[in-house]
Amino acid sequence: MIARTIVIALVTFFHDLFTVVWIGGMIVTVISYMPAVNDALGTGPQVKKVMIAFQKRQSIWVYISMVGLILTGLMMSNRSSEFEHLFGFGNGFSIALSIKHIFVILLIVLTLYRSFILRRNQTGTIPNYDRLSRQILIVNAVLALTLFLTSGIIAALSLMREGENKLTFYNSLPNTQNEYK
Repeated sequence: MIARTIVIALVTFFHDLFTVVWIGGMIVTVISYMPAVNDALGTGPQVKKVMIAFQKRQSIWVYISMVGLILTGLMMSNRSSEFEHLFGFGNGFSIALSIKHIFVILLIVLTLYRSFILRRNQTGTIPNYDRLSRQILIVNAVLALTLFLTSGIIAALSLMREGENKLTFYNSLPNTQNEYK
């Protein structure tokens, strides 16, 4: 029992860590880092130089996190008795998990496209490279936020499945249907 608990805790820890490194790094880049660099350096060649250096360093952690998330995610998927199989749509839990996996695949494809295809074409073969790269990063950040919402739905479905006794905090909240009339 203790060994199983430790394994579950470690898998969850690494899954959360990989999420913070990749997804958190992407969101922070979009909402703080890019605007700060643009404010400090303007829109000249220095910004491009800084962003390329940052992307080069961060990409190593992103690739490790992608692999780590896939492995830990697969380990975590079958924890629930409601889990059918990868991309199963037989119940609410499986539907939400499948949607989450679709978002993850989209994130991975866009990230790899941005990293390998666009980065190799910085020499001008793709018009508006910088703008396209920035737009893909923003789309990925929005997808990441949607992924978090889907994770919240999965967690709520898991709690609902486990019974009302797990929801004592939520049960103490006012009933919004008739409470404010």
